[in-house]
Amino acid sequence: MMSELPLDQVRTLLAVVDEGTFDAAANALRLTPSAVSQRVKALEQRTGRVLLMRTKPVRPTESGEVVVRFARQLARLERDARAALGMSGPGEPTPLSIAVNSDSLATWFLPALRRVPQDLDLAYELHREDQDHTATLLREGLVMAAVTSSPEAVTGCSVRRLGRMRYLPVAEPAFADRWLGRRTGADVRELIEDAPVVSFDRRDDLQDSFVRRLVPGARASSRRHLVPSSEGFASAVAAGMGWGMVPDVQAEPLLRDGRLVLLVPDRTVDVPLHWQQWKLDSPALATVAEAVAAEAADTLAGGRPIAPRPLRG
Repeated sequence: MMSELPLDQVRTLLAVVDEGTFDAAANALRLTPSAVSQRVKALEQRTGRVLLMRTKPVRPTESGEVVVRFARQLARLERDARAALGMSGPGEPTPLSIAVNSDSLATWFLPALRRVPQDLDLAYELHREDQDHTATLLREGLVMAAVTSSPEAVTGCSVRRLGRMRYLPVAEPAFADRWLGRRTGADVRELIEDAPVVSFDRRDDLQDSFVRRLVPGARASSRRHLVPSSEGFASAVAAGMGWGMVPDVQAEPLLRDGRLVLLVPDRTVDVPLHWQQWKLDSPALATVAEAVAAEAADTLAGGRPIAPRPLRG
């Protein structure tokens, strides 16, 4: 039947996407490049869609992403079935690919994985990506689950709310004295647009979002340091390179030690987080999902009260 998707062709398409080229896929599958090309063309003819962009590396089209996602789900189900039947090789772990944002990875997500029973023998492949973009990796079929800010389920996925990650506007005390009028009692709203700021990367909008809350239509300074590491970001702020929005879990000990001060105690930025995963009857994926939800319930409770260290005064 023309409506069927031949599994050898589906697996070949996945190999081409994962390996990046037809030649590399041929080596991985122990086929000739011509055979790989013929299988992909046959699958495209069967579906009536172009499935690959012949770039270097190749990339799936929107239709190709659907087939790639199906191929990964098929591989996941096959591994689970083999494990249930006792057919897995000795010492063969179960791979699990998850997209997670940097701040979650640096704070609460790894403790969540520690809740997963060791006897499951999982091999995690974590993809670090901004929470606004992790859903894209799900859509492209590159990961099986993701921590994302989007409550809208990706096609073929389920979604559950995890909680909120709270970010605090903080700065090193001497930096606050110099740039933000901490000793003079000046209004932070009049100074923050010119004060050096730390951002995670060019897509990081948290600092600008905070400034817009203080001064409608404004944005953070162009004196901007880009530090694409969650731990490095907090360290850069504590070193006085600029002010920044730091997750409360990371900021609290630095506030207690006096290495940071809160700029405006009652102004924080909360980012909602959700867990999205493929709709698969996979025991391993279900166990990880429950562990993530449990840790999030303990950690992402909307922020814990912090003894205020106001900027003014």
